[in-house]
Amino acid sequence: MRRLVVLWLGLLTIVPSFGCSPKKMGVGRMADALSSTATAFARDDDPELVRLAAPTTLKMVEMLLDDAPQHPGLLMTACSGFTQYAYAFLQMDAEMAEPPDSPAAAALRQRAASMYARARGYCERALQVRHPGVKSRLAEDPTPLLAAAVQADVPALYWDAVAWGAELSLAGNPLLRIAELASVRQMLSRAQELDEGWERGAIHEAFIALDGLPMLLGGNPARARAHFDRAVALSNGQSAFAYVAVAEAVAQRAGDRREFERQLRAALAIDTAPPSLRLANLLAQKRARFLLARIDRLFPGA
Repeated sequence: MRRLVVLWLGLLTIVPSFGCSPKKMGVGRMADALSSTATAFARDDDPELVRLAAPTTLKMVEMLLDDAPQHPGLLMTACSGFTQYAYAFLQMDAEMAEPPDSPAAAALRQRAASMYARARGYCERALQVRHPGVKSRLAEDPTPLLAAAVQADVPALYWDAVAWGAELSLAGNPLLRIAELASVRQMLSRAQELDEGWERGAIHEAFIALDGLPMLLGGNPARARAHFDRAVALSNGQSAFAYVAVAEAVAQRAGDRREFERQLRAALAIDTAPPSLRLANLLAQKRARFLLARIDRLFPGA
């Protein structure tokens, strides 16, 4: 699940369809203002600053959507933004909580699941705005929307799939929702068909996690490794998340402590990358350090 900490506002686009009323013009100007913050957030080297700023930004987006409910850019901002906030600042915090089964960790997981569900609602709305004649709900039958999807739909497909998969990862018994995992795979596969190299291999990184699941849930270690190789190639080895993902999804599941440590240290060794990956890499490296600190517990007796 890559780019879960890259600035969600980067997808905000402004469509000149607000009409001429002062209120609608104000909504348009506010959307422009939000859009202009994209570069600053993505390049930020202070994750805690982003943690504090993100909720206000996302609530402002929701307020604007009350006045412009079909605005494509605002819908995508909410779709990707709630997904990234849930992962970077709720689910990760829950996983790092001590003890991991504490009430505080449980509350964080519950909040993360709720945020993922909220994100999915906005992702689906964004797709329906682009394809108003396709009435199917993705949760029930994604086939019609996927058939109608074009390259411009890749961001919505990706973020919807990531939010859905993350929500399922927090479910009490994923086996009861295995059919939904098949739909997540369909969405990512369609996004890959439309634009394989989107966001320097983000789709392949999502597949690392998906194919790193147990075989009973559709996982396949060989496919996960192939997606890792492709993700590294597309990012020129500059995305720390690819290495963290393969360490957890493949090496840890296989009980391979040596590879687990090697991949995490490769993530930590990345010190130069495109500015758009700065915040993403900092958070991926934070997770790598956390996993390395727990390596003896993750590989007892190894």
